[in-house]
Amino acid sequence: MANCLTELGFKILNVITRAKTNQPPNLSCRYFTHNSEFIIWARKSKKISHYFDYQLMKEMNGQKQMTDVWHLPAIAPWEKTCTKHPTQKPLALLTRIILASTRPNDWILDPFAGSSTTGIAANLFGRRYLGVEQESDFLDLSKARRTEIEQLDIVSTYREKIFKQLSRQSNGYNYEPLTDAMQLNDEVSDYNISALPF
Repeated sequence: MANCLTELGFKILNVITRAKTNQPPNLSCRYFTHNSEFIIWARKSKKISHYFDYQLMKEMNGQKQMTDVWHLPAIAPWEKTCTKHPTQKPLALLTRIILASTRPNDWILDPFAGSSTTGIAANLFGRRYLGVEQESDFLDLSKARRTEIEQLDIVSTYREKIFKQLSRQSNGYNYEPLTDAMQLNDEVSDYNISALPF
């Protein structure tokens, strides 16, 4: 994938390793348990600058530079209240990506929306979202998840749980800088999910 992006003129900024902290065991016992995923962070052109909230990432990591190895848990049961997508990612993972690389009120495009975890994280943390998905079942799941976060108590609960998940990596994480930097309020940002005809 990285080679393809490079051939298309993208600049690879980082290849982040997500190490899962609570991966299910390998039941066959015939090989090492798969415990990691890779995230390629790239920008469209070498000449166009990108946004990185270095200071916020450092504050979230106990005043230490954040590395490209992230120890985050697998998806939690509370994230599957509207049923689960087969490749659904944890909200904490998408939250960290979004906070690191976007500003409040930025638009985020997800051309493969699935269950819209990206959109939920974007909206919970003051970003706008446009998702595209061709599977009607996943569109319904996305809409149900979006409807769920229109309840203010759910918004507060989700943010608190995400902060707790993010805190486990940095030991003693204080999320006050995070809430101050984002100027969180009870409003949920714009959210659009649509079917793309194929």
